[in-house]
Amino acid sequence: MFLEALGAAMLGLALAWGAAYRLPHRLPSRGLVLSTGVAGGLFGAFLTHTALGSGHFLVILVGAVIVSAALLSLLLRPAERFRRRSATA
Repeated sequence: MFLEALGAAMLGLALAWGAAYRLPHRLPSRGLVLSTGVAGGLFGAFLTHTALGSGHFLVILVGAVIVSAALLSLLLRPAERFRRRSATA
């Protein structure tokens, strides 16, 4: 179980680092992005481990990556070129 948690945290960190490297203009501060990636990975591993039980190491890591990516997607801001102006401004 320790290896599941460590693997999930490392995968979440790697995913968050990649997102922060590729999209720095659309994400908030790097610290928030990295901590969200790790927290998402750990929560995803916990959730998948709870649903499936032990013995599904790779599936648990896939669940961790999916939840981490979903949480990181919530941090994305829209691109400047697609932002519409309000009718009242």
